[in-house]
Amino acid sequence: MNIIELSDEKLSNKINDSIINEIKSKEGEKIISNIKKDSYVIALDLKGKQYTSSEFSEKLDNITVNGFSTINFIIGGTLGISQEVLNKSNELICFSKMTFPHQLIRVFLLEQLFRAFKISNNETYHW
Repeated sequence: MNIIELSDEKLSNKINDSIINEIKSKEGEKIISNIKKDSYVIALDLKGKQYTSSEFSEKLDNITVNGFSTINFIIGGTLGISQEVLNKSNELICFSKMTFPHQLIRVFLLEQLFRAFKISNNETYHW
């Protein structure tokens, strides 16, 4: 497993929709340049599908059975994920409709990946 952390673009004191879109676009270009070809891309987004841990495990199993050896999970920065990155994603998932810092969402994702592998291996993961 590789974790690639990209720096956020600097936010100015004067922020508007145009500046937000410009920042998200710059961050999106950096993200897209780090996505491996022929990988399955899952972006974490508030509009994404929500899964139980068992469903998430099954989803990951299905992705690998369908020939993808690499899965890229995209966690956006402070302003979210650019439309270009969302369009490049195979799927959008959502852990919660609440907003969390992306560092905390990384912990949620890692924990769910741990659970998914435990479930996939028929090991106990919770009671």
